[in-house]
Amino acid sequence: MKQVFIFIKLSYFVSLSLRNLKKMKYTTLPNTNIKISKICLGTMTFGNQNTEAEAHSQLNYAVERGINFIDTAEMYPIGGNAQIFGSTEKHIGTWIHKLGQSEREKLVIATKIAGPNRGMEYIRQPLDFSKKNILDAVELSLKNLQTDYIDLYQMHWPERIMNMFGQRGIQQIDENWHYSILEILQVFDGLIKEGKIKHIGVSNENPYGVMRYLMESEKHNLPKIVTIQNPYSLLNRLYEVGLSEICMRENVGLIAYSPLAFGFLTGKYLEGFPEKSRMKTFPNFTRYTNENCFKATKLYKDLAEANGMTSSEMALAYVNQQKLVTSTIVGATSLEQLKANIDAFDIVLSDDILVEIEKIQELIPNPAP
Repeated sequence: MKQVFIFIKLSYFVSLSLRNLKKMKYTTLPNTNIKISKICLGTMTFGNQNTEAEAHSQLNYAVERGINFIDTAEMYPIGGNAQIFGSTEKHIGTWIHKLGQSEREKLVIATKIAGPNRGMEYIRQPLDFSKKNILDAVELSLKNLQTDYIDLYQMHWPERIMNMFGQRGIQQIDENWHYSILEILQVFDGLIKEGKIKHIGVSNENPYGVMRYLMESEKHNLPKIVTIQNPYSLLNRLYEVGLSEICMRENVGLIAYSPLAFGFLTGKYLEGFPEKSRMKTFPNFTRYTNENCFKATKLYKDLAEANGMTSSEMALAYVNQQKLVTSTIVGATSLEQLKANIDAFDIVLSDDILVEIEKIQELIPNPAP
Protein backbone atom coordinates (compact mmCIF):
# COMPACT_ATOMS: atom_id res chain seq x y z
CA MET A 1 0.00 0.00 0.00
CA LYS A 2 2.86 2.33 0.83
CA GLN A 3 4.45 1.82 -2.58
CA VAL A 4 1.15 2.49 -4.34
CA PHE A 5 0.68 5.67 -2.32
CA ILE A 6 4.15 6.91 -3.25
CA PHE A 7 3.49 6.18 -6.91
CA ILE A 8 0.26 8.14 -6.84
CA LYS A 9 1.91 11.10 -5.14
CA LEU A 10 4.85 11.10 -7.57
CA SER A 11 2.48 10.86 -10.52
CA TYR A 12 0.51 13.76 -9.17
CA PHE A 13 3.56 16.01 -8.91
CA VAL A 14 4.90 14.92 -12.28
CA SER A 15 1.50 15.77 -13.73
CA LEU A 16 1.62 19.21 -12.14
CA SER A 17 5.14 19.80 -13.45
CA LEU A 18 4.17 18.80 -16.98
CA ARG A 19 1.16 21.07 -16.80
CA ASN A 20 3.32 24.03 -15.79
CA LEU A 21 5.68 23.36 -18.69
CA LYS A 22 2.92 23.69 -21.26
CA LYS A 23 3.38 26.68 -23.49
CA MET A 24 1.08 29.67 -23.54
CA LYS A 25 -1.29 29.79 -26.49
CA TYR A 26 -1.54 32.92 -28.60
CA THR A 27 -3.91 34.44 -31.10
CA THR A 28 -4.04 37.66 -33.07
CA LEU A 29 -5.88 40.81 -32.10
CA PRO A 30 -8.57 40.97 -34.80
CA ASN A 31 -7.77 43.02 -37.91
CA THR A 32 -4.18 43.54 -36.74
CA ASN A 33 -0.85 41.73 -36.78
CA ILE A 34 -0.53 41.99 -33.00
CA LYS A 35 0.00 38.65 -31.23
CA ILE A 36 -1.75 38.36 -27.87
CA SER A 37 -1.82 35.59 -25.29
CA LYS A 38 -5.08 33.69 -24.84
CA ILE A 39 -4.86 34.75 -21.20
CA CYS A 40 -4.99 38.45 -20.40
CA LEU A 41 -3.82 39.65 -16.99
CA GLY A 42 -6.48 41.67 -15.20
CA THR A 43 -5.15 44.32 -12.83
CA MET A 44 -8.14 45.94 -11.11
CA THR A 45 -6.89 44.96 -7.63
CA PHE A 46 -3.56 46.78 -8.00
CA GLY A 47 -3.48 49.78 -5.68
CA ASN A 48 -6.24 48.72 -3.31
CA GLN A 49 -6.30 45.00 -2.57
CA ASN A 50 -2.72 44.63 -3.84
CA THR A 51 0.33 46.76 -3.06
CA GLU A 52 2.73 48.02 -5.71
CA ALA A 53 5.23 45.26 -4.82
CA GLU A 54 2.51 42.61 -5.11
CA ALA A 55 1.39 44.09 -8.42
CA HIS A 56 4.94 43.86 -9.77
CA SER A 57 5.22 40.26 -8.59
CA GLN A 58 2.02 39.34 -10.41
CA LEU A 59 3.16 41.10 -13.57
CA ASN A 60 6.54 39.37 -13.48
CA TYR A 61 4.96 35.97 -12.93
CA ALA A 62 2.43 36.51 -15.72
CA VAL A 63 5.20 37.37 -18.18
CA GLU A 64 7.20 34.33 -17.04
CA ARG A 65 4.19 32.18 -17.89
CA GLY A 66 3.98 33.70 -21.38
CA ILE A 67 1.26 36.31 -20.87
CA ASN A 68 1.92 39.42 -22.97
CA PHE A 69 -1.57 40.97 -22.80
CA ILE A 70 -2.32 43.25 -19.84
CA ASP A 71 -5.64 44.99 -19.22
CA THR A 72 -6.23 47.97 -16.97
CA ALA A 73 -8.39 51.11 -16.79
CA GLU A 74 -8.07 54.71 -15.72
CA MET A 75 -10.72 54.20 -12.99
CA TYR A 76 -8.92 51.26 -11.35
CA PRO A 77 -8.41 50.05 -8.70
CA ILE A 78 -11.86 48.67 -8.09
CA GLY A 79 -13.52 50.20 -5.06
CA GLY A 80 -11.70 53.37 -5.97
CA ASN A 81 -11.96 56.90 -4.70
CA ALA A 82 -10.24 60.22 -5.30
CA GLN A 83 -7.26 59.22 -3.14
CA ILE A 84 -6.34 56.03 -5.00
CA PHE A 85 -7.65 56.98 -8.46
CA GLY A 86 -5.13 55.95 -11.12
CA SER A 87 -3.07 53.76 -8.77
CA THR A 88 -3.41 50.67 -10.95
CA GLU A 89 -2.02 52.34 -14.06
CA LYS A 90 0.73 53.94 -11.95
CA HIS A 91 1.80 50.58 -10.51
CA ILE A 92 1.95 49.12 -14.01
CA GLY A 93 3.85 52.21 -15.13
CA THR A 94 6.62 51.81 -12.55
CA TRP A 95 6.94 48.17 -13.61
CA ILE A 96 7.14 49.12 -17.30
CA HIS A 97 9.80 51.72 -16.43
CA LYS A 98 11.92 49.00 -14.80
CA LEU A 99 11.53 46.77 -17.85
CA GLY A 100 12.78 49.30 -20.37
CA GLN A 101 11.54 50.15 -23.84
CA SER A 102 12.66 46.98 -25.61
CA GLU A 103 10.70 44.79 -23.19
CA ARG A 104 7.73 47.17 -23.25
CA GLU A 105 7.42 46.59 -27.00
CA LYS A 106 6.83 42.89 -26.37
CA LEU A 107 3.71 43.70 -24.34
CA VAL A 108 0.19 44.55 -25.43
CA ILE A 109 -1.21 47.12 -22.99
CA ALA A 110 -4.94 47.80 -22.94
CA THR A 111 -6.62 50.49 -20.89
CA LYS A 112 -10.01 52.23 -20.81
CA ILE A 113 -11.62 55.63 -20.48
CA ALA A 114 -14.40 55.82 -17.88
CA GLY A 115 -17.92 56.69 -18.96
CA PRO A 116 -20.64 58.60 -17.12
CA ASN A 117 -23.38 57.65 -14.66
CA ARG A 118 -21.30 55.57 -12.24
CA GLY A 119 -20.69 58.07 -9.42
CA MET A 120 -17.04 58.78 -10.29
CA GLU A 121 -17.11 62.53 -10.69
CA TYR A 122 -13.67 62.75 -9.07
CA ILE A 123 -12.16 61.46 -12.34
CA ARG A 124 -13.28 64.46 -14.39
CA GLN A 125 -16.41 66.50 -14.91
CA PRO A 126 -18.47 65.93 -16.88
CA LEU A 127 -17.64 62.27 -17.50
CA ASP A 128 -18.31 61.76 -21.18
CA PHE A 129 -16.51 60.98 -24.42
CA SER A 130 -16.09 64.54 -25.63
CA LYS A 131 -12.95 65.33 -27.60
CA LYS A 132 -11.39 67.16 -24.66
CA ASN A 133 -12.10 64.33 -22.23
CA ILE A 134 -10.76 61.63 -24.53
CA LEU A 135 -7.57 63.60 -25.17
CA ASP A 136 -7.13 64.33 -21.45
CA ALA A 137 -7.78 60.69 -20.51
CA VAL A 138 -5.28 59.35 -23.04
CA GLU A 139 -2.59 61.77 -21.90
CA LEU A 140 -3.15 60.84 -18.24
CA SER A 141 -2.99 57.11 -19.00
CA LEU A 142 0.19 57.54 -21.04
CA LYS A 143 1.74 59.42 -18.12
CA ASN A 144 0.59 56.91 -15.50
CA LEU A 145 1.66 53.90 -17.57
CA GLN A 146 5.02 55.53 -18.41
CA THR A 147 4.67 54.57 -22.05
CA ASP A 148 4.58 56.41 -25.38
CA TYR A 149 1.62 54.49 -26.76
CA ILE A 150 -1.37 52.37 -25.78
CA ASP A 151 -1.92 49.23 -27.83
CA LEU A 152 -5.68 48.94 -27.22
CA TYR A 153 -7.79 51.85 -25.99
CA GLN A 154 -11.31 50.98 -24.89
CA MET A 155 -14.44 52.81 -23.79
CA HIS A 156 -15.17 51.23 -20.41
CA TRP A 157 -18.95 51.53 -20.77
CA PRO A 158 -21.23 53.54 -23.08
CA GLU A 159 -22.22 57.15 -22.54
CA ARG A 160 -25.89 56.23 -22.79
CA ILE A 161 -27.84 54.60 -19.97
CA MET A 162 -28.49 50.96 -20.90
CA ASN A 163 -28.73 47.46 -19.51
CA MET A 164 -25.41 46.52 -17.93
CA PHE A 165 -23.87 45.68 -14.55
CA GLY A 166 -26.77 43.55 -13.35
CA GLN A 167 -29.67 44.95 -15.36
CA ARG A 168 -31.07 42.21 -17.55
CA GLY A 169 -33.08 44.10 -20.14
CA ILE A 170 -33.97 47.54 -21.41
CA GLN A 171 -37.53 48.82 -21.70
CA GLN A 172 -36.91 52.44 -22.63
CA ILE A 173 -34.06 54.34 -24.25
CA ASP A 174 -31.98 57.14 -22.79
CA GLU A 175 -33.64 60.20 -24.30
CA ASN A 176 -30.94 62.51 -22.92
CA TRP A 177 -28.10 60.81 -24.76
CA HIS A 178 -26.60 62.78 -27.63
CA TYR A 179 -25.48 60.51 -30.48
CA SER A 180 -21.74 61.03 -30.63
CA ILE A 181 -20.25 57.87 -32.13
CA LEU A 182 -19.01 59.56 -35.31
CA GLU A 183 -17.30 62.33 -33.34
CA ILE A 184 -15.72 59.77 -30.99
CA LEU A 185 -14.26 57.81 -33.91
CA GLN A 186 -12.88 60.99 -35.44
CA VAL A 187 -11.03 61.77 -32.19
CA PHE A 188 -9.61 58.25 -32.06
CA ASP A 189 -8.56 58.55 -35.70
CA GLY A 190 -6.45 61.55 -34.79
CA LEU A 191 -4.88 59.80 -31.81
CA ILE A 192 -4.00 56.77 -33.92
CA LYS A 193 -2.39 58.99 -36.56
CA GLU A 194 -0.38 60.67 -33.78
CA GLY A 195 0.80 57.24 -32.61
CA LYS A 196 -0.60 57.63 -29.10
CA ILE A 197 -2.98 54.68 -29.44
CA LYS A 198 -2.87 51.80 -31.90
CA HIS A 199 -6.34 50.27 -31.84
CA ILE A 200 -9.73 50.84 -30.20
CA GLY A 201 -12.39 48.71 -28.57
CA VAL A 202 -15.65 48.91 -26.68
CA SER A 203 -16.66 47.40 -23.36
CA ASN A 204 -19.96 46.55 -21.69
CA GLU A 205 -21.65 47.21 -25.03
CA ASN A 206 -24.74 45.74 -26.65
CA PRO A 207 -25.56 44.91 -30.30
CA TYR A 208 -26.83 48.41 -31.09
CA GLY A 209 -23.61 50.08 -29.97
CA VAL A 210 -21.35 47.61 -31.74
CA MET A 211 -23.21 47.96 -35.04
CA ARG A 212 -23.28 51.75 -34.89
CA TYR A 213 -19.52 51.90 -34.34
CA LEU A 214 -18.95 49.48 -37.21
CA MET A 215 -21.32 51.37 -39.54
CA GLU A 216 -19.77 54.77 -38.84
CA SER A 217 -16.22 53.49 -39.29
CA GLU A 218 -17.08 51.82 -42.59
CA LYS A 219 -19.08 54.78 -43.90
CA HIS A 220 -16.45 57.41 -43.04
CA ASN A 221 -13.26 55.32 -43.38
CA LEU A 222 -12.47 55.67 -39.69
CA PRO A 223 -10.79 53.23 -37.27
CA LYS A 224 -12.74 50.04 -36.66
CA ILE A 225 -13.29 48.66 -33.18
CA VAL A 226 -11.27 45.45 -32.95
CA THR A 227 -12.50 44.16 -29.58
CA ILE A 228 -15.39 44.13 -27.17
CA GLN A 229 -14.70 43.51 -23.49
CA ASN A 230 -17.86 42.08 -21.96
CA PRO A 231 -18.68 39.69 -19.12
CA TYR A 232 -18.69 36.03 -20.08
CA SER A 233 -18.88 33.15 -17.64
CA LEU A 234 -20.98 30.16 -16.66
CA LEU A 235 -23.25 32.61 -14.81
CA ASN A 236 -23.51 35.12 -17.65
CA ARG A 237 -23.60 33.98 -21.27
CA LEU A 238 -25.85 36.78 -22.51
CA TYR A 239 -23.11 37.69 -25.00
CA GLU A 240 -24.24 34.64 -26.99
CA VAL A 241 -27.75 36.04 -27.48
CA GLY A 242 -27.22 39.08 -29.68
CA LEU A 243 -23.54 39.91 -29.78
CA SER A 244 -21.78 36.69 -30.69
CA GLU A 245 -22.95 36.45 -34.30
CA ILE A 246 -22.32 40.14 -34.97
CA CYS A 247 -18.82 40.04 -33.54
CA MET A 248 -17.79 36.77 -35.18
CA ARG A 249 -19.04 37.89 -38.60
CA GLU A 250 -17.55 41.39 -38.25
CA ASN A 251 -14.31 40.09 -36.71
CA VAL A 252 -14.60 41.93 -33.40
CA GLY A 253 -12.82 39.88 -30.73
CA LEU A 254 -14.37 39.14 -27.36
CA ILE A 255 -12.11 39.90 -24.42
CA ALA A 256 -14.03 37.97 -21.76
CA TYR A 257 -14.01 39.53 -18.30
CA SER A 258 -15.18 38.04 -15.00
CA PRO A 259 -14.85 34.40 -16.15
CA LEU A 260 -15.07 33.49 -12.45
CA ALA A 261 -17.99 35.87 -11.89
CA PHE A 262 -16.14 38.13 -9.43
CA GLY A 263 -14.83 35.01 -7.70
CA PHE A 264 -18.31 33.59 -7.16
CA LEU A 265 -17.65 30.54 -9.36
CA THR A 266 -14.81 29.46 -7.07
CA GLY A 267 -17.61 28.24 -4.81
CA LYS A 268 -16.11 29.94 -1.76
CA TYR A 269 -19.16 32.14 -1.25
CA LEU A 270 -21.61 29.27 -0.95
CA GLU A 271 -20.95 29.09 2.80
CA GLY A 272 -20.71 32.83 3.40
CA PHE A 273 -18.42 35.73 2.56
CA PRO A 274 -14.86 35.22 3.91
CA GLU A 275 -13.01 38.17 5.40
CA LYS A 276 -11.00 40.20 2.84
CA SER A 277 -12.83 38.50 -0.04
CA ARG A 278 -14.16 40.69 -2.84
CA MET A 279 -17.79 40.16 -1.89
CA LYS A 280 -17.00 41.11 1.72
CA THR A 281 -14.80 44.04 0.74
CA PHE A 282 -17.21 45.41 -1.88
CA PRO A 283 -20.76 44.69 -0.65
CA ASN A 284 -22.26 47.03 -3.26
CA PHE A 285 -21.34 44.60 -6.04
CA THR A 286 -24.56 42.59 -6.00
CA ARG A 287 -24.46 41.32 -9.59
CA TYR A 288 -23.59 37.79 -8.50
CA THR A 289 -25.36 37.49 -5.15
CA ASN A 290 -28.96 36.68 -6.10
CA GLU A 291 -30.55 33.36 -5.16
CA ASN A 292 -30.18 31.83 -8.62
CA CYS A 293 -26.44 32.56 -8.65
CA PHE A 294 -26.09 30.50 -5.49
CA LYS A 295 -28.15 27.66 -6.95
CA ALA A 296 -26.31 27.58 -10.26
CA THR A 297 -22.88 27.86 -8.64
CA LYS A 298 -23.65 24.89 -6.39
CA LEU A 299 -24.62 22.81 -9.42
CA TYR A 300 -21.49 23.80 -11.33
CA LYS A 301 -19.32 23.09 -8.28
CA ASP A 302 -20.83 19.62 -7.86
CA LEU A 303 -20.30 18.88 -11.56
CA ALA A 304 -16.67 20.00 -11.46
CA GLU A 305 -15.83 18.01 -8.35
CA ALA A 306 -17.55 14.92 -9.72
CA ASN A 307 -15.10 15.12 -12.62
CA GLY A 308 -11.95 15.72 -10.61
CA MET A 309 -11.75 19.50 -10.98
CA THR A 310 -12.29 22.54 -8.85
CA SER A 311 -15.18 24.76 -9.86
CA SER A 312 -12.65 27.48 -10.77
CA GLU A 313 -10.83 25.14 -13.13
CA MET A 314 -14.01 24.11 -14.89
CA ALA A 315 -15.29 27.69 -15.16
CA LEU A 316 -12.05 28.99 -16.69
CA ALA A 317 -11.61 25.99 -18.98
CA TYR A 318 -15.16 26.46 -20.26
CA VAL A 319 -14.63 30.10 -21.25
CA ASN A 320 -11.26 29.38 -22.81
CA GLN A 321 -12.75 26.56 -24.87
CA GLN A 322 -15.36 28.74 -26.58
CA LYS A 323 -14.46 29.72 -30.15
CA LEU A 324 -16.14 33.09 -29.72
CA VAL A 325 -13.57 34.14 -27.10
CA THR A 326 -10.40 35.88 -28.27
CA SER A 327 -8.73 36.20 -24.86
CA THR A 328 -9.86 35.71 -21.27
CA ILE A 329 -9.03 38.13 -18.46
CA VAL A 330 -7.90 36.56 -15.21
CA GLY A 331 -7.03 38.44 -12.06
CA ALA A 332 -6.00 37.49 -8.56
CA THR A 333 -5.05 38.95 -5.21
CA SER A 334 -2.25 36.42 -4.63
CA LEU A 335 0.37 34.64 -6.70
CA GLU A 336 -1.12 31.31 -5.63
CA GLN A 337 -4.49 32.29 -7.08
CA LEU A 338 -2.87 33.58 -10.25
CA LYS A 339 -0.91 30.36 -10.74
CA ALA A 340 -4.00 28.21 -10.25
CA ASN A 341 -6.00 30.36 -12.67
CA ILE A 342 -3.34 30.16 -15.39
CA ASP A 343 -2.95 26.40 -14.90
CA ALA A 344 -6.68 25.93 -15.48
CA PHE A 345 -6.29 26.95 -19.12
CA ASP A 346 -4.52 23.66 -19.83
CA ILE A 347 -7.70 21.72 -19.07
CA VAL A 348 -9.93 20.59 -21.95
CA LEU A 349 -13.49 19.75 -20.99
CA SER A 350 -14.98 16.59 -22.45
CA ASP A 351 -18.13 16.58 -24.56
CA ASP A 352 -19.96 14.85 -21.70
CA ILE A 353 -19.08 17.65 -19.29
CA LEU A 354 -20.12 20.27 -21.83
CA VAL A 355 -23.50 18.54 -22.16
CA GLU A 356 -23.97 18.67 -18.39
CA ILE A 357 -23.03 22.36 -18.35
CA GLU A 358 -25.73 23.04 -20.95
CA LYS A 359 -28.29 21.28 -18.77
CA ILE A 360 -27.50 23.63 -15.89
CA GLN A 361 -27.63 26.63 -18.23
CA GLU A 362 -31.07 25.56 -19.43
CA LEU A 363 -32.24 25.09 -15.85
CA ILE A 364 -30.90 28.42 -14.56
CA PRO A 365 -29.98 30.59 -17.55
CA ASN A 366 -27.69 33.58 -17.04
CA PRO A 367 -28.46 34.38 -13.40
CA ALA A 368 -25.88 37.22 -13.31
CA PRO A 369 -26.64 39.65 -16.17
